[in-house]
Amino acid sequence: MIGLDRGLAKSYTCCNNRQPSVAIKQRGFGSMSIIKAAAASIVAINNTVAVYARKSVYRDNSISVETQVDTCKREIGDRQYKVYSDNGYSGKDTDRPGFQQMVKDIKAGLIKTVIVYKLDRISRSVLDFAELMQLFKEYGVEFISTVEKFDTSTPMGKAMLNICIVFAELERESIQQRVTDAYASRSSKGFFMGGKTPYGYDRVPCTIDGVKTSMYVINENEAEDIRLIYELYSKPEATLGSVLRELKEKGINQNRRGHWWNTSKLSEIMRNPIYTVNDLNLYRFYKSKGSNLKNTSEEYDGEHSLYLFSGENTNRKTWDLSGQNIVIAPHKGFIPSDIWLFCRKKILSNHQVKTCKAKNSFLAGKLKCGNCGYGLAIRKSQRAGREPVRYFVDMGWTEHHCCPVKLSALRADEIEALVVERITDKVNELNIHPKQERSNAILESIVTLEGRIEELKSQIDGLLDMLCGNDISPITVKHVNERIDKLGREQVEAEQQLAKLQSDIGGQSETEHQALSNVMSHWNELTFDDKRAVVELLIEKIVVTPEKLEFIWKV
Repeated sequence: MIGLDRGLAKSYTCCNNRQPSVAIKQRGFGSMSIIKAAAASIVAINNTVAVYARKSVYRDNSISVETQVDTCKREIGDRQYKVYSDNGYSGKDTDRPGFQQMVKDIKAGLIKTVIVYKLDRISRSVLDFAELMQLFKEYGVEFISTVEKFDTSTPMGKAMLNICIVFAELERESIQQRVTDAYASRSSKGFFMGGKTPYGYDRVPCTIDGVKTSMYVINENEAEDIRLIYELYSKPEATLGSVLRELKEKGINQNRRGHWWNTSKLSEIMRNPIYTVNDLNLYRFYKSKGSNLKNTSEEYDGEHSLYLFSGENTNRKTWDLSGQNIVIAPHKGFIPSDIWLFCRKKILSNHQVKTCKAKNSFLAGKLKCGNCGYGLAIRKSQRAGREPVRYFVDMGWTEHHCCPVKLSALRADEIEALVVERITDKVNELNIHPKQERSNAILESIVTLEGRIEELKSQIDGLLDMLCGNDISPITVKHVNERIDKLGREQVEAEQQLAKLQSDIGGQSETEHQALSNVMSHWNELTFDDKRAVVELLIEKIVVTPEKLEFIWKV
């Protein structure tokens, strides 16, 4: 009654809706036609039928939205209706614009009936459908499914709805599983699985096993940039930051596609096996990391490259390699495996260092208490009118209160100077003493392990041939399988040891030693990140006790 005075309100109420126009006309308030139109509009809005239609993203041949709407109209009669549709949305959840607008109109009291072509058009989730039925009940909304002929006003209708929605969800999960299986099957065969073409390659159509797909071919102009990046980063003293600076100095701030180089992009390039040439070094590397290798070692031909696909329950692709799927790709690589492995391991080490968030000392994360094993962290002591003094303190004593022996605070400047001195001595030692005897011992161990691996393979093949016999008893089969499993585990362990030895003998060349010597002679000119990189390259950790510092070297 907003806008009407008390007299008009009283007059309107007394009319009991029989002759409202009399009171209104007496006071000069419009005509009967206006009131009838307004009342009819309100009734029509409150009785609007919602027709909801959805076309799935999974099936191109599913029934169209237009066909669904036309079928639903048969249930409407002469009632007013409004169409809500979502074209290209899955029914696995309710995050659909048309559906959400319909819910808003229901809550606003504008809809009293919802009609769908089929039950799974509105939801494929039991939980979502149950919540939707509760919403309908709360706002007095009727629900009609044209195909299934459900009546939500009866107990049997409600029960049948719940049964059907269970099967609808089962169908959705089955479709999802088929999509997953198809992806895994195609990726294991080296088919192109979509995505942006990596820098350094072009994509061309091809046919693999009779199936039309695509493959990469080397773009020599772009590949030149990739080779330069690997060449710069493979230097022992190089960091992503220094590589980026050198690219800028050479006037190639942008790649040939017009995108700016940055450390994130460089890191991605270093981790991507799509550039490298596959060989047994790559096979052993991924084997040691727990990856799922879809090809045998004999298929690593030293010419083609590799695809990396995420496996189930894995972390970020290309960082955590455990459980990742490695497949031989149809295209050729152009980065030698030894250079790629060096850069890959280096970038992985840098990634692990970054979790320390070092900013106060280039030794952050390297100093460990010899009594409790906890790391030493930087703390600053502020004195009035003086520069703050940095100290290394034992976190096991100060924070976790578990260290049995209190370690005195160590002045960071003194410890850093001592470490630089020890690194310089170590580099000079490596230059003067190439450790040829150690290298010979490693080579002998490599030859021994390679022989052992071949022997294990031969034994496994012999046992497998035995299983193919017709007169072998079930008990013998059991023992042979157990023996094969044991030999297989020994082979994996031997291959891991071999990969480690080959990595150890990899590359303390005189050139690298000279480069390290040059770095140490210009230590004070290095950036903070460059100092961190040198420490990470040479030092595993430094064990600190009240009596001494024990250096655990990587070289």
